[in-house]
Order: sequence, then structure tokens, then C-alpha cells
Amino acid sequence: MLLKKAFLAITCLLSISALAQELNCSVTIIAPQIANVEASRIENIESSIQEFMNGRRWTEDYYDLDERIECSMQITINEAPSQTTFRGSIQIQSSRPVYNSDYKTPVFTVNDNDFTFTFADNQIIQWSNDQHRDNLSSVLAYYAYIMIGSDYDTFSAQGGTDYYLQAQTIVANAQNAGESGWRASEGQRNRFWLVENILSQTFAPLRNCLYRYHRHGFDKLYTDATAGRNEIIEGLLGLNEVHKVRPASYNIQLFFVAKADEIINLFKAAPAEEKERLISLLRLLDPANIQKYDGMMS
Repeated sequence: MLLKKAFLAITCLLSISALAQELNCSVTIIAPQIANVEASRIENIESSIQEFMNGRRWTEDYYDLDERIECSMQITINEAPSQTTFRGSIQIQSSRPVYNSDYKTPVFTVNDNDFTFTFADNQIIQWSNDQHRDNLSSVLAYYAYIMIGSDYDTFSAQGGTDYYLQAQTIVANAQNAGESGWRASEGQRNRFWLVENILSQTFAPLRNCLYRYHRHGFDKLYTDATAGRNEIIEGLLGLNEVHKVRPASYNIQLFFVAKADEIINLFKAAPAEEKERLISLLRLLDPANIQKYDGMMS
């Protein structure tokens, strides 16, 4: 009997552990121009990164398997100066389900071109939240927290703050790192400014938009499509407050990288008065897609 109880207790603990991971991250590495690195080494890096992202707890919350955050990483290796040193880019995408639908709405998309890392044979990626151990673990942990923070922001107003603060701590720990992407002086489109902007009061309307757009907009389209679209419009209109202070900001650009096509698809068949409320704002905030938005009006 005692043995049975012990077995049940262990089974329960294992079940809790299985539910603890927050991310369901697929990882792909491509190295189209690299001839001096064996394919097996690339595969080893790929599987190690996937295990790092999916095999650890990033928060204190527990997730069922179907509640994990769907995300992907595509790493493109452009250079391999040695068998253990790699340079390239990392593209990251995350999404979340829409209530009463099988549709997954994109939440966060970024292409980070400042990605240099080292990886030895059979290396286990280790990370500590109180120090910068290496660039690979810090970049991966940083984007894990950015994705989690973004996801939480879509479910509750500014709900992701704790996770953005974790990402900001990673940035602070990496200030003396040899690799680029961590410092304010390196440009306005990097890891430093991404999280710095998120936590700035100037960008509060963007975070409020994430919440209103998803929780009061997309999640309610099934029950009341008109009301849901109106909430999405109101959330987007709030982005003008950010534009007035920080025009062409990195964070607003990333928002539309993720959302432009979705907005167009949603409003293409909407009443003309709804599209009229949006069109001038979309042209102002996302000039790269003006032709697409104009097509939405037809």
C-alpha cells in the first residue's frame, strides 16, 4: 500500500512537471552557404535549442499541453568562422488561439540579424537569470520572456510586465558581452530597445492595443463580429498616441509585421464605414504596406 502511494505521488509529480512548460517551440536551422560544418552538428544544435526552449519552466504558472504558447525559431547561419562559432540571424514568431475558433492569431514576430553564438559538440545549453553565461542562452532566454510577456499582454491588460522585466534583466547582464544587439548605442532596432520601449509609459497604448485587439476583439468575433471589429479598431486607433511621440518606432513596426495581413483579411469584407475609420491611420503607421491597405478598400 505504501509502495502504491509512493508510486501515485511520483506519477502526480511527473504529471505536474509535464504540464509546467510554457512553450511549444519548433526550431529550424538552415546553413545554405556553410560547407565547413557537418550536417550532424547543425542537427545537434537544433535539437539542443528546442530542448532548451521547451524543456524548462519560464514562469510560476502551470500549463496544460494545449495551453502552451505556439512559437517557432528559424536560425540562418551565414558564417562559421570555426567549428564552434556561428554568425547569422534568428527569426522568431509566436501566436495564440482565438476563442471559439481553430484560428491562431500572430502575436510577436521579429527578425534579429545580430546573432552570434558558440556551440561545442554535445553541449548542454545552460542559463542563469543572474548572469550572462554566453550569447546563445541569453538570446534564447530573452526571446522566451518576450514571447511569454506578449502572450500574457493579450489575455490581461499589461499582464506581461513581470516577463518583460526578466528580459530587461538579461539585457542588463549582457552589457559587457562581446556580441552585439544588447546595447543602446548600437542602434534603435535591437534587443535593448525592444524591451526598453515595451516597458516605457510612452508605449503603454501599444500594450493596451494588444489586450483590446485580442481579448475584446478577436476573442469576441464569434459571438458578435461587429462589436469585435469595433474593439480592434479602437485598439489600433490608440497606436497614434505612440506615433505622435515616437514616429516609425521599432515596436510599432514589429506590430505591423505580425498583424498587417491579418488586419487586411479581417476588414476587407467589413462595411465601408469601418474601413474608413482605419485607413488613414494604417497608411500613417505602416507606410510599407500602403498598397495592401488601399487594396483593402476596394
